[in-house]
Amino acid sequence: MRTSKLGLDFTKVDEAKKLAGNIADDVQKFVENYTTVSVERTLCRLIGIDGIDKNDVPLPNVVVNQLHENGATGQGVLYYIGNSMIETGLTPQQLSEKIAIGEYDLTKAKINNLDEIKAAIMPLVNEGISKIKSNVAKRNDYLTNLGEGAKPYLYVIVATGNIYEDVVQAQAAARQGADVIAVIRTTGQSLLDYVPYGATTEGFGGTFATQENFRIMRKALDEVGEEVGKYIRLCNYCSGLCMPEIAAMGALERLDVMLNDALYGILFRDINMQRTMVDQYFSRIINGFAGVIINTGEDNYLTTADAFEQAHTVLASDLINEQLALLAGMPEEQMGLGHAFEMHPDLENGFLYELAQAQMLREIFPKATPKYMPPTKFMTGNIFKGQIQNALFNEISIWTGQGIQLLGMITEAVHTPFMSDRYLAIENAQYIFNNMKNIGDEVEFKQDGIIQNRAKKVLDDAYLLLSEIEKEGLFNALEKGIFADVKRPKNGGKGLAGVVAKTENYFNPFINLMKGEQL
Repeated sequence: MRTSKLGLDFTKVDEAKKLAGNIADDVQKFVENYTTVSVERTLCRLIGIDGIDKNDVPLPNVVVNQLHENGATGQGVLYYIGNSMIETGLTPQQLSEKIAIGEYDLTKAKINNLDEIKAAIMPLVNEGISKIKSNVAKRNDYLTNLGEGAKPYLYVIVATGNIYEDVVQAQAAARQGADVIAVIRTTGQSLLDYVPYGATTEGFGGTFATQENFRIMRKALDEVGEEVGKYIRLCNYCSGLCMPEIAAMGALERLDVMLNDALYGILFRDINMQRTMVDQYFSRIINGFAGVIINTGEDNYLTTADAFEQAHTVLASDLINEQLALLAGMPEEQMGLGHAFEMHPDLENGFLYELAQAQMLREIFPKATPKYMPPTKFMTGNIFKGQIQNALFNEISIWTGQGIQLLGMITEAVHTPFMSDRYLAIENAQYIFNNMKNIGDEVEFKQDGIIQNRAKKVLDDAYLLLSEIEKEGLFNALEKGIFADVKRPKNGGKGLAGVVAKTENYFNPFINLMKGEQL
């Protein structure tokens, strides 16, 4: 029997989850009928296509662009590559190199029997699956033999623009006690419809997400992890126009955590909602299979909307994100559902309201690994007050048993954090986590007090919002600006031209294999 310190009505929780499930099912009916250029480029990567042409265009883009220009994307890249392998005897990599120099056209080859095409491609599919499985096994081996930090994981950010400088800062943070290193992506990469290639040393507000950068950082964290005696998790971003591609790159290079929200790109980057919904499904299948914890971005709602008034939109989005992830076969334990400590510091009893909401999230998603985001909106540059704001945030996290704690920096709103700033943030969290370790087991909440009543109100409001979204459909609700006070048109935004209806010969065996289903 489920118990609640908050006195939550679990019948209402179950009903809210059912509403969210209906919303997700409605989206999935759309998703099943479409592919995108980014999904097809992902398939290229998973069967071994890599590299760039003479103009630095990634070869997966070269291949899929040829299909797209010929109106053939709906048949799927695996169909055409499998067919051309039969016709030419070439590997997908060799075919992509010929396409890049104008010597081959996938759409002009004689078409073979569909079963023969599938038989030609399956060994490469199985090879891609095996690579990811071996990474999962290696991570599990590290976790068994080295272990890792206790939850809440101490999560810090590096963001210099230079991957080699990021390595220096990441290893320093690991030695200081960090459990997760997130390499912030350079500003605007989410709007690039390709993934840059190779190691990079320049970026603005972050570092380019590339497969080589993933490889460099993974190696560095393995080295420092063995030095400090615990596995250090690596986080990056598979959001934006290349969402499933970056998920695949992360799976191939053993990343452990990925920013991967179903709604973030729509709301905050004006990426077309149809494109995003198709892309998020395949990206989550890959992340689920690869043992990657996804982080959703509900905290961002509270940077544009009021954190007290709009708290229910965060819960509603968490519930929808959960149901979409379940449809992609993702275990609940890999869902880093997002929320944030973002109420105005002058709000009377704000700490109690924040505590209510954090406890509510843990009770509604008991198996998840929720990601709790620090105060940022009202950080002023007063580092002394900032240290107190971060301390209150840390207190709630240990009290309510959060999964991932993105540590607040005292220099938020001043500059990109120095290594010393991260040290102070880690020290702050370690001090509080140790001194308040079992406070959540010891303290009960007053019946019908401020905390219980706040949690009940947020749940009630989220339920009403989900009821409204279920009637409207998620696409219509997004057009009306239900989340974060941001309105987006169904047929507007970036990337819509890359959404294509599947045709009768389309196949993508990775979906079934990664979800553990029969082909």
